[in-house]
Amino acid sequence: MHLTAPHVPHDPPRGERPRRRRSRRRASAAMLLTLAATLAVTGTAVAGPAGETAQKTAQRAEAAPAAVLFEENFDGPAGSAVDGRRWQLETGDNSGNNHERQYYTPGNANAALDGDGNLVITARKENPGDYQCWYGRCEYTSARMNTAGKFTTTYGHVEARMKLPRGQGMWPAFWMLGHDIGGVGWPNSGEIDIMENVGYEPGTVHGTLHGPGYSGGEGIGAGYTLPGGRAFADDFHTFAVDWSPNSITWSVDGQVYQRRTPADLGGDRWVFDKPFFLILNLAVGGDWPGLPDSSTVFPQKLVVDYVRVTSGDGGGGGGERTGTITGLAGKCLDVAWADTANGTPVQIHDCNGNAAQRWTVGTDGTIRALGKCLDVSGAGTADGTPVQIWDCNGTAAQQWVVTEARDIVNPNADKCLDVRDGNSANGTKTQIRTCSGNANQKWNTP
Repeated sequence: MHLTAPHVPHDPPRGERPRRRRSRRRASAAMLLTLAATLAVTGTAVAGPAGETAQKTAQRAEAAPAAVLFEENFDGPAGSAVDGRRWQLETGDNSGNNHERQYYTPGNANAALDGDGNLVITARKENPGDYQCWYGRCEYTSARMNTAGKFTTTYGHVEARMKLPRGQGMWPAFWMLGHDIGGVGWPNSGEIDIMENVGYEPGTVHGTLHGPGYSGGEGIGAGYTLPGGRAFADDFHTFAVDWSPNSITWSVDGQVYQRRTPADLGGDRWVFDKPFFLILNLAVGGDWPGLPDSSTVFPQKLVVDYVRVTSGDGGGGGGERTGTITGLAGKCLDVAWADTANGTPVQIHDCNGNAAQRWTVGTDGTIRALGKCLDVSGAGTADGTPVQIWDCNGTAAQQWVVTEARDIVNPNADKCLDVRDGNSANGTKTQIRTCSGNANQKWNTP
């Protein structure tokens, strides 16, 4: 929802097609520097469940059999600000990008918990702080928040349950940006819009990809419209993507409405095989939604029940799960040279969809690729013992446990699967090492 409004070139136009525009997804230069500095200092952390109510646990347990990587249920006293360990609030007028009209405020001024397990982002027609915007004295306030430097993910099932605002000029969004935006800029960072809605389409949401050659008004995406003339402001709905190497699928309330792969980009570069962070915001006005008018009632609210990221789409339940295993810097766990010989080292490498990066997490405690088992060399237990593939033989050297904290542990050694020296370069070998909680021991499994 950042850069340009995601208008879908493959869909029939809805009225006059807007000109190519800079979507709000674009961060200001100051914000890019802030993100880069934050990421450099803090790296990637995992935010687990905190203070979740028993009722919410019961409601969601059936829907989330996969490992939970991030879950925010917004439990807390009414009026509380969001958890600063997980979210940072952006402030200012978004540097005038998309010609939005709001000023994003800090703290709990426009983003606060309601005491009933929801976050409420409120857009108001006011200016209590005499805020100045690109067009003069600001007319509206709202909030925008992200997890940059606090949580990123590469692949998985990303969803939020929300009730949207209504009214001309409203522009709520739930979306993601590549963690390297501070270095490569937008749109090279990539952007995944999980949900955007503009007020003049109360029953339609959009999902869009932005990247080099397909950004702004040329983004690749589609829309989903509720049946029966209903509006997304009438009730809560769940907006999600299922993201895997070379594939992203969008759904609303479990109904899939589009899937995109590199084949949809017309030869442009696919930039969605790396860590992304999450963003929630409610903009007012802009090139795509247009300005509020006399019919728009303020305040308007984006109500968020929860945000959750799991390691897969939940398929397979308690059985075997197959897919990529990603770790440090979003790299894939990889069998070197795709060699099936016993003793071939296991390393990290850019994700490429090859069979050497396709792992099955078995119900028998094994982790397998290319018909071989992930194996601790010589059944060693010392720090630094190499990890390789070997014929599956049922020994303790081939037994692994994937923990809720995203460690992959060999119980025989009581050590974690580790990327040597925390080096994210392609070809860096893996080993076992005493579990430390560091990023080089954190993995996203199928």
